[in-house]
Amino acid sequence: MQRDGINLPNLYVGLVHYPVYNKRGNIVCTAVTNLDIHDIARCAKTFGVQVGYIINPLDSQKTLVKRIIHHWTEGAGALYNPARKQALERIQVRTTLKEVIEEISEAHHTPVKTVATDARWQRRTVSYRKMHELLCDRPQPYLLVLGTGWGLAREVLEESDYILAPIEGTFTYNHLSVRSAAAVILDRLVGNRQRGGTENGFHRNN
Repeated sequence: MQRDGINLPNLYVGLVHYPVYNKRGNIVCTAVTNLDIHDIARCAKTFGVQVGYIINPLDSQKTLVKRIIHHWTEGAGALYNPARKQALERIQVRTTLKEVIEEISEAHHTPVKTVATDARWQRRTVSYRKMHELLCDRPQPYLLVLGTGWGLAREVLEESDYILAPIEGTFTYNHLSVRSAAAVILDRLVGNRQRGGTENGFHRNN
């Protein structure tokens, strides 16, 4: 895939609402938020992500997402804000992470590599620099998996091919919104370095 003559990886994003943890450590299904849909869409458009998947098993939540997408891509919102239309066209809704993985793998005729995210350091954590190199060197598809609530369930982390290093700020506070984290992560992984994108060398070595 190319953008302005620049080769981009076959990168996808999945925003997972189940299975994730709540603050008590229980596995739950979180509710979709309107802000997440819009901001993940804008991140996807900005950084050349092929599709941003909103993953939620509840029919009521999937219906809500579809209504929002329709409003901004085919309804009155498409005329009111054409730029938002372009972004929301990259969003799709699916029931499970497994469904998304199978869909991407089938489209590319090769298994997709999953890149999970977590706010804590894990034994298999890889740096942004390493993941950037993998994305640039390998033509196969990658799926960046973002968790809502208090993070992805352990089973998702264990089944992923990679676990990306957590975002660390200046202090110990570590509660970025998922849409803020998505923007930071995508800039570090695929931001245009020649046009001011963040360098990905200021992170802990693995």
